[in-house]
Formats: sequence, structure tokens, C-alpha cells
Amino acid sequence: MNPTINYCSHCSAPVSLHVPPGDTLERHVCISCGTIHYQNPKLVVGSLPEWEDKVLLCRRAIEPRLGLWTLPAGFMENNETLPEAAVRETIEEACARIEIGEMFTLISVPHISQVHAIYRARLLDLDFSPGIETLEVGLFAEHEIPWQEIAFRTIGMTLRHYFADRRAGHFSFHTGKVTPP
Repeated sequence: MNPTINYCSHCSAPVSLHVPPGDTLERHVCISCGTIHYQNPKLVVGSLPEWEDKVLLCRRAIEPRLGLWTLPAGFMENNETLPEAAVRETIEEACARIEIGEMFTLISVPHISQVHAIYRARLLDLDFSPGIETLEVGLFAEHEIPWQEIAFRTIGMTLRHYFADRRAGHFSFHTGKVTPP
């Protein structure tokens, strides 16, 4: 899943793929300056905004999974913390103000080199609307969730954990792994 790197971002010389001394994995290594170009998983961070017995979902206006429902989430940016990324993504996708809570799910998606981290969050008010990457937003009780239209398996897992924990009367931290479809 990692893209091929052809040239060094440090000196522009060609790179070769081999195991550098002291490492155990093949890396793209510059044949001129020796810079090792590591490729690591991407972090997808988001929130599960709660209001009374409902959660806020966003219908995607972009690919992948255009038109399907998700929690507000996206790729973490450099120079931000995980909670800051969750708040930013919630503002960008749902124009919603939240108070961030505890991390709720941490799900590995190794076949696409991603890790998805979702925080529970409290909506501060009902003043939300679709952001530029969102077609519509809405609050959903468990029986209203469009389960067949959830965009990503990690989001479906997170929502199932949330409603199960809610019925049990206590929330736990959940980890998991998504395998290829």
C-alpha cells in the first residue's frame, strides 16, 4: 500500500529499496546521501459527538465513500495533538463545537496502513451544519442509525461499541483490528 519513492526529498538523487544496516525492513534509501525514507501509518482521528441519547453523523461529500455516513474524522495534521485533531475535524466536517472526552476506540487498519482513533465528545450546542466535505449532518438515536450506509467499518465498530456500552451503563476503551474485506 505504500507508494514507491523514486527520488530523495533531501538531495533529489535516486533511491533504492533495501534493508539499511541496523534495520529489519526494506526502506527507500538515497544512493547519494544515504537518507532513509521511512513510510509509516497515517492516523485518522475523530469524535463521537453526543447529545442526550443521540450521536452526530456526517454524510460524506467526498470520496472515498461519497454519500455514506460517518463520524466527523480525518487525517491528523503535523503539529497537533490527537484531541486537537478530533476537535478540528469536527469543526471542519460538522461545524460543531464539542468538549472532547476520553479516547473511545483505537482501531488498526493495517492493510491500508492506517490507525483510527475516535474520542467521545459532548456537543456544546445544536448549532451545527455541513462543512465543505459534508453533504448533511444529523443527530441519530441508535434505532435511527443508517447502518447499511455507514461509510467505514471502523465507524460501524465504534458505533456498536458505543451503544452496547451505553446499554451496559458504563463506557470502556475499545481496541480492534480491521482485516481486508
